Amino acid sequence: MITVTDLPAVNATLNATAAILLVVGLLLIRRKRMEAHKRVMVAALGVSVVFLASYLVYHYNVGSVRFTRQDWTRPLYFAILISHTVLAASVPFLAIVTLRRAWKGDFAKHRRIAKVTLPIWLYVSVTGVIVYWMLYRM
Repeated sequence: MITVTDLPAVNATLNATAAILLVVGLLLIRRKRMEAHKRVMVAALGVSVVFLASYLVYHYNVGSVRFTRQDWTRPLYFAILISHTVLAASVPFLAIVTLRRAWKGDFAKHRRIAKVTLPIWLYVSVTGVIVYWMLYRM
């Protein structure tokens, strides 16, 4: 049974899974495997939606968690956290627009926005794991 205290690790796992799916999706589209790319990218979106729900449940129940270390890692942690948070706010919008353009068959516009969406979404997923590690495991 998963409890609220387990959710940070679950969230980190979901972020790592999303990052892997995003890289696999990129490799598939580069190999012109459109159907496999589509399935993997929809899976990445699904994993990210589950992450967001789990993240909100955790912070609703726990509130914010303070970074208590007072050494050289503190400014590094906050630099990563701030960039992660600012960019994370854009991912739902970017992912939905990117998916919508592909769904409608407007692949020229899809490719243009995907070139922006993918690196941001990947950065947010990877830094989410880093934030978890620094906050809960360091």
